[in-house]
This record gives sequence, C-alpha cells and structure tokens, in this order.
Amino acid sequence: MGLFSKKTCSICGGDIGLFGNRKLEDGNMCKKCAAKLSPWFSDRRSSTVVEILEQLDYREANKEKVAAFHPTKTLGNDSVKLLVDEEAKTFTVTRARDLNEANPDILSLAQIKSVDFQIEESQDEEKLTNAEGKRVSYDPPRYQYGYDFKVRIYVEHPYFDDMYFDLNPMEIKTTDLPVAEKYRPDPKTNEEYRTYARMGQEVESILTGKPLPPEEKPPVVKPANKPASGPSVNPNADMAQTPVFVAAKPKTDEKWKCPSCGTLNSGKFCSECGEKKPEPTLKYKCDKCGWVPEDPSNPPRFCPNCGDAFGYGDIQK
Repeated sequence: MGLFSKKTCSICGGDIGLFGNRKLEDGNMCKKCAAKLSPWFSDRRSSTVVEILEQLDYREANKEKVAAFHPTKTLGNDSVKLLVDEEAKTFTVTRARDLNEANPDILSLAQIKSVDFQIEESQDEEKLTNAEGKRVSYDPPRYQYGYDFKVRIYVEHPYFDDMYFDLNPMEIKTTDLPVAEKYRPDPKTNEEYRTYARMGQEVESILTGKPLPPEEKPPVVKPANKPASGPSVNPNADMAQTPVFVAAKPKTDEKWKCPSCGTLNSGKFCSECGEKKPEPTLKYKCDKCGWVPEDPSNPPRFCPNCGDAFGYGDIQK
C-alpha cells in the first residue's frame, strides 16, 4: 500500500480523506467519528477499535444526561466554564454554548476525587530605552506581575482522569505601573484578582462540599512614607504600593484674588461677585535630574529622563 492510499474508517466504514486519518491501535478512524469522542479523552492512539466503539456507546448515552442537565451554578468565563446542577448533583466543564449540540460529559459530584485550585504568578521585566536607543534594565530592576487562576478536577472516569480550565479569560495584571521587585504591589488590592480568587474558593466548595471561607476584605492602601530621597515607598513594609500623587491641601487662611472682579477674599466664594475660589494648580519637577514635564501640572508616573517616580518630593514649592 502506498503512503497516500485510500483508507476506510474502522468505526463507520466510510472513506477517509487525505490527512483525515486518526490512527487507532488496530485500525483507522475518520475525523467525523473522532469528533464524537470525549474532549477530555487523550488515549486514542493506544485504543482498540472495540474500545472506541464502547466509548461511542457511552457518548451516545451521555446525550440523555445532557437533556436532563439543568445548571443552577455557573463559574468561569465566556470561553470555558464550570456548570453545576446542584439538585441532581452533576456537573460539566465545557466551552460550548449549545450543550445539546456539543454533548459535554456530564459527571456526578460523587465521581470527583479532588479539586486543585492554583494561582500562578508570572513576571515580566520592564525596561527603558537609553540614550543609545538600547533597551536596558532599570536599577533596581522593575517588574510587572500577572496572575492566572487554574482549576484541575481529578475524577473517577473510564475515559479520562481530569478536567481543567482557567477561571479568568486572560492574565490579570496587578498594576500597569512597573515597580521595583522588593516593593512589589499586593495583588489582593486588585479587584479582578480578588474576584477570581474568591471564585476559585467557590469552585472548591461547591464541588467538594468544603465550607466556603469568609470573604477576605481588600487590604487598606495607605500612602507609603517617603524616605530622604527617592520614590515614595515604605522599606519596612512587606508589600508597599506604587507611588501615588497626593494634592497638597491649601491653607484655609490664605487670601486669594478673584479672577473675575479682583476682590481679595478668604472664603470659598468671592464676597463681591460669588465666583468660586479657583483650585490650586500643582506643578511638578523631577527632584533627581530637574526634568520638567511639558504640562507641569500633569506629570507622567516616572521621569523619562532618569526613571525616578513622581511623588510628593517633586511638587514645586
């Protein structure tokens, strides 16, 4: 037989087109028959024709379970989700919108051996472009951190051992601001992070019957103390937040000149024409290298000239 000779599906008896063969241990299978197998099944190549036929019988019987499946709980995202029928004590993990068409595997909660929920962290170094146009590291290095919330459900099943998916549709960044590694931000201050962390606890609780722990309150973010020089960070804190702009409070006893009529006033409104006292405009200048933003009242988060963070010390007196 030649390499591209015509093959017949050992399951349905139909012809297998070019590049359409799905090898079995003792036969061949067409793409159409392969699509009927469980999406969690991965041992096709080592399965016999008889074993595949048995699985297809199971998959056909699964359609009745799908028809009787009425999810009362949905956890996950638009791409892939965990659906639970709390009354029937059954569940499935699927990407499908039409369950009847997709025929996802419906399992009993009693088939669950364990549930593993993990928060995986990644870090990407932020770099700057120097005078020669080369990308170089900050000193000290700065990183942006990302998080994925992964669930793996270990099950007792004849055709697969586990089902797995990400709760979040894409990686969650704790901040869009690069920070020094030793002053990394607390991810629990990020609302999305807390949402998916809580969702992971709900998944464990609903699938295993483990009590759902009390919801953790978000950390209170307080301005960090500014050292003698450098960005506003707290070296004694385990995780200090990134530099924050804080407007200086004007003195209440300072007199101001009304821009409309020129009257001197001490209150919030002009005593002559009623004009509201104008808000003070803060102007910033880098206290490290002297760089001044094009709009001094609206500085970037970091000085593009030296990399120093703008904060309290950069407000011009």
